[in-house]
Amino acid sequence: MSQKKNNNNNNNYQISAIKYRPLDFDNVIGQKHITETLKKAIIKKNLAKSFLFCGPKGVGKTTCARILARKLANAKAKANIIELDAASNNSVDDIKDILNQLNYLPIGGKYKIYIIDEVHMLSHSAFNAFLKVLEEPPTHVIFILATTKKNKILPTVLSRCQIYEFKPISIKNLIKYLRKICMLENVEYERDALLLIAENAEGSLRDALSAFDRLKLYSNNKLLRKMVAKQLGILDIQYCLKFTDLILDQNIFKTLLYFDKLIKKGINLNLFLNNLAYHFRNLLITKSPDTITLFNNNYSDNFKIKLLAQSQKVKNKFLIKAIKICEKTERFLTKSYNNRLTLEITLIKLLEI
Repeated sequence: MSQKKNNNNNNNYQISAIKYRPLDFDNVIGQKHITETLKKAIIKKNLAKSFLFCGPKGVGKTTCARILARKLANAKAKANIIELDAASNNSVDDIKDILNQLNYLPIGGKYKIYIIDEVHMLSHSAFNAFLKVLEEPPTHVIFILATTKKNKILPTVLSRCQIYEFKPISIKNLIKYLRKICMLENVEYERDALLLIAENAEGSLRDALSAFDRLKLYSNNKLLRKMVAKQLGILDIQYCLKFTDLILDQNIFKTLLYFDKLIKKGINLNLFLNNLAYHFRNLLITKSPDTITLFNNNYSDNFKIKLLAQSQKVKNKFLIKAIKICEKTERFLTKSYNNRLTLEITLIKLLEI
């Protein structure tokens, strides 16, 4: 992580994803299996001519591509690094512009590096034009391709690349990173607030930092669990515990009134069932010493105690049926004209288990 000092000058404001973007492989979060391999390849000078970095959004593909490019092209020779965003430059003419430059030798370095981001967005004709040079690129040229959709890359392109699979960032690593950012930005936080941000990011460091920036501005540098849950529209564990108790009590009226209360608080209806199903999953895995290791251990002790206590009150059969109902309704929600009604019906089904 680049250790840049916090600058209060609004004219110099940078989003955290840019401000703290790693400048070296050692500072990349959660992709050690890739960064260590690349470091060894550079030291041993055992380099592929074409790399493909694939994986979910916001996990470090473009960052690693730039770090690799700087190390290969000579950090002082920035002109030897050419980037193309295929999301907006995907025509055959865009690729031909690159092809026409290939024979020019690098300036002050050994390699010219071409980074093509979101390479799956290239048109079919652009892919075909690009394929010819991938088969036998000039000795001074290295391609680094990045994509979130490996399945859309032509097999003939895949076969000519050294492929690196990036993983979603674990919740543990996201929380650790957010803590470090909080320290650098002088932001106070509750542990459970960072957990909510990390869970909501779904493995994307960029999404976690984007949420952090927004919440930091809103909260005046103090991240509290209740505020984070409200701003992100998340069904917080506190509400999951309450919902489960109401469902177990089979109190239909209190359950629907509680749901209405949360809607007025601004919960995200599209995330509601996912959050509730995840809570049922946590209750299920904490019931057995064999699966409790799968439990996200980042909750505060207060909530861990409450969740473990609730898991002892509910039967496995109920939890399995409840998860199935939530999963079935989630698939249906995309076609629903009235999400609130659909979710109310789902709650009634849960009450009837």
